[in-house]
Amino acid sequence: MDTHQKSVSRAATAVAGEAPQPNGSDQRRSAALGIALMAGSMLIIPSSDAIAKYLSGAHSAPFLSWARYVAALGFLLPVVAIAQWRSPEPLIAPGQLLPQIIRTAFLVSAMTLYYMAITHVPLADALGAYFVAPIIATLLATLILRERLDWRRLAAVGFGFGGALLVVRPGAETSSGTLIALASGALMACYLVMTRATAKASSPLSTLTLQLALGIAMLTPFVIFQWSMPDREGIMLILLMGLISAASNLMTISAFRFAQVSTLSPLVYLELVGATALGLVIFGDFPAPATWAGIAVIVIAGLIVVAPRRKARSP
Repeated sequence: MDTHQKSVSRAATAVAGEAPQPNGSDQRRSAALGIALMAGSMLIIPSSDAIAKYLSGAHSAPFLSWARYVAALGFLLPVVAIAQWRSPEPLIAPGQLLPQIIRTAFLVSAMTLYYMAITHVPLADALGAYFVAPIIATLLATLILRERLDWRRLAAVGFGFGGALLVVRPGAETSSGTLIALASGALMACYLVMTRATAKASSPLSTLTLQLALGIAMLTPFVIFQWSMPDREGIMLILLMGLISAASNLMTISAFRFAQVSTLSPLVYLELVGATALGLVIFGDFPAPATWAGIAVIVIAGLIVVAPRRKARSP
């Protein structure tokens, strides 16, 4: 079996069930696969955000989040049914219900606060504050998960955050909305760390299914009072948004089975690259020079993470 086939096999194994146990040179290939999955997820997420932005004029943010979860779960259930038929396993691993509830609560709270923030401050200010998440996640992973924080990962996080600031260019004033966005980023960091901590307890399919079901339950009370029926176009776009969301979340959860938080966190900044490319291709928004500079810095941050380490020479 060649290297490509082995990588595909490891990815399929990670998505469907037990995480592979790499050793020796396989550890480097597993980390590379985790990086590829995370990068792909971050690059397709802006497509879902663009659809949500298009629909936001007719529907509230809680409704769109709820509808996205419902659509994603609808696409995922047949896949879960097939996986369970081929290899039955409990949807919730023993002792994992509470950690999964906490993990999902972090995610739902982070996104709710983010939507609140952008109602008070410009989107650029909110994004600039929100992208403290990778930095906090890397530091939390060092303290809680005992991950090693070397100069490469620390530099990648710093470069990525600097690039994000160049892209979004937040204003100098600090308002309550900016503080809310900072809180959103902190909660997202907790979600990333919890995802890593619980990644190997259940398969990504089971983890995502539970996450979507819990998210729907948490958002339903808000949706009841803000219900709005989408038209035919809206339904099709919500279904597409759900499909993209399911794919990106599955890739993210799978990535954390292969690589550490401190390795994957800087790749969150790639979301800005995807958003910029989407704006250029679909909406005709040509990025300013500072945006291009920020993207270049983000690419440098990613290269720092994925560049192979030099082996120490024997004396």
